Amino acid sequence: MVPFTVDLRGKTAVVTGGGGVLCSAFAKALAECGAAVAVLDLRAEAAEAVAADIVSAGGKAIGLSCNVLDRASVEAARDKVLDWADGVQILLNGAGGNHPRATTDRETFSLSDLDDGVRTFFDLKPEDVSFVFDLNFIGTLLPTQVFARELVKGGGTILNVSSMNAYRPLTKIPAYSAAKSAVSNFTQWLAVHFAEAGVRVNAIAPGFFATAQNRSLLFNEDGTPTERTGKILTATPMRRFGQPEELLGALLYLVDEKASGFVTGVVLPVDGGFSAYSGV
Repeated sequence: MVPFTVDLRGKTAVVTGGGGVLCSAFAKALAECGAAVAVLDLRAEAAEAVAADIVSAGGKAIGLSCNVLDRASVEAARDKVLDWADGVQILLNGAGGNHPRATTDRETFSLSDLDDGVRTFFDLKPEDVSFVFDLNFIGTLLPTQVFARELVKGGGTILNVSSMNAYRPLTKIPAYSAAKSAVSNFTQWLAVHFAEAGVRVNAIAPGFFATAQNRSLLFNEDGTPTERTGKILTATPMRRFGQPEELLGALLYLVDEKASGFVTGVVLPVDGGFSAYSGV
């Protein structure tokens, strides 16, 4: 259930990464407000499952396989969307993520790490860093290039997904932190570039939400919180993780022309106060 409704009837929304925990909630919220939603995900079965949930709830949706790092795949998805719906008015770039190969084993470096067999900063391979960076940044750029051609024809809204990493880099995940910083900067660049074309561009920067991708960093195999979870919650004034539905108010505000028609180039934190807390 959405916290409030906005009128998105007559609009088509494209959601990349729509099979994931957060973006599936985004897709369902947009549909609940009347939008026809194209759910795109690398995993066809995940996209189709979310679309089926939307349809069973009385909404309109289609699930499509899409590799956001492959222009041909994105263009093929666009063609299917345009066969299914009349134009695109909302693009939500939600595809992204991290990978263990682009992650250091320890938060800070010690000379002894060189002899202990742990993955240090010096062991990170450029191709692994590039994969994570590209997944988040190029995975936002390519769908924007492909789908924004439709938005500029009649105006619309682009919403990117940034992260707390864009405000302060987190330890152990340099590629992901750099990529999300790029997404925030790109959001502002696009907002200026498309302003006169009637396309608003904003981003949501979630704080800490337990998802399938980060669960192993936050919880041990027995379900107990990791040391990293303790640090996160200590630095989050509300002392808890967010719930996916707590992002929906920000989503609906930013996609609704009546509510945020003069808002563009904004990266909105939804973080329980994490970005505001200095630690003292």
